[in-house]
Amino acid sequence: MKEIRLGLLGLGTVGGGTVNILNTTQTEIQRRLGGKVSIKVEQIAVRDLNRSRTADTTGIDLTTDPLAVVNNPNVDIVVELMGGTTLAKTCLEQAIQNKKHIVTANKALIAEHGNELFKAAEAQGVMVAYESAVAGGIPIIKALREGLAGNQIEWLAGIINGTGNYILTEMKKPGADFAKVLKTAQELGYAEADPTFDVEGIDAAHKLTIMASIAFGIELQFDKVYTEGISKVTAEDIQFAQNLGYEIKHLGIASRTDNGFSMRVHPTLVADSVLIANVNDVMNAVMVSGDHVGQTLYYGPGAGAGPTASAVVADIIDVIRALHQPKEDRVPALGFALSQLTSAPIVAIDDIQSAYYLRFYAKDHAGVLAKVSAVLAESQISIELLHQEPYVGNEDDATLVMITNKVLESDLNQAISALENMPEIDEKIMRIRVADFK
Repeated sequence: MKEIRLGLLGLGTVGGGTVNILNTTQTEIQRRLGGKVSIKVEQIAVRDLNRSRTADTTGIDLTTDPLAVVNNPNVDIVVELMGGTTLAKTCLEQAIQNKKHIVTANKALIAEHGNELFKAAEAQGVMVAYESAVAGGIPIIKALREGLAGNQIEWLAGIINGTGNYILTEMKKPGADFAKVLKTAQELGYAEADPTFDVEGIDAAHKLTIMASIAFGIELQFDKVYTEGISKVTAEDIQFAQNLGYEIKHLGIASRTDNGFSMRVHPTLVADSVLIANVNDVMNAVMVSGDHVGQTLYYGPGAGAGPTASAVVADIIDVIRALHQPKEDRVPALGFALSQLTSAPIVAIDDIQSAYYLRFYAKDHAGVLAKVSAVLAESQISIELLHQEPYVGNEDDATLVMITNKVLESDLNQAISALENMPEIDEKIMRIRVADFK
């Protein structure tokens, strides 16, 4: 029986989960590999040799030097689970030069440096697998790259950050607000001490970059993703949205347009009749629309030791299966040969069209609503839904909530600027885009 030896970089939550799966599922894995291959964890790089472990590392060499693992001649596949884009990048570049295959869960590294890593890997004839980098235990990479290969992907939209989804779900409860729920999320371990990557959309933007590249056959372009977080969404907005038949979700959306491709992460109103609107707590879900298959939905846990580690192990199995294939017969890392990727333009957020939810406070005087409507009409914006109620705390004001028709964002920005300059409008206008999933 042939033995394939792994070198792990990192033994944290996902690394420990990976070792546990390999320790407890070896027989099943061997069956999937035809009974002719076994897997051995040869060496693991850790930060602290004396730290307690969540996995049994008996018989495994532990080191504090990641490059020792990468340069170990006994290691066939390097499994990178330490995160970051500095040391991790150095290690994977060296592994590729050493002609070692790679499995990684590092979405930031793939999104920001994947173009150069995949090019180097192709030159050396090695594979880079990264299913676990996006949506944890949901096999969305394989679905986009292989399962939907017979389709032209028109658009995809996903809840791809469990922390943000948990916060928006909890904010539905009476008395909840963003700050309180974020603190609870941190106490439960769902959010980091510095939650910026999660709540401001950076984590989701990394994942969207990767999915869009595979879906459309374009180069990875993380710096072109419009990114907006959820920290300005209020419990009041969530309640108003529900009253109008919507849920607010933090979505990553990528789509084809007449002028290129759109990639954006932002809070979004989704009609409550759409399945993804009912995905709550820390769960993830991705909707994909193909020209032949129509809409498909992929749902499951987007993080955690078990779900993410299961995707890591699946990648290890895939790499081992492909070891003896000619490199030109292997599934390309991004679903298209690198020579076939395009650098089609990414449409600026000002040039996208959407319906919008607007919430603002206005003087509760005769004629104010007519003035608001006139300003919107000047930008060819009509009101599809309107709700008005007294503003608690100021009896002279009213809260206005509306859903507009589908308009160009730059036109809406112009209208909002004009509205905010009206003496009858108090404070800034809250604006959230509305999804149109049909």
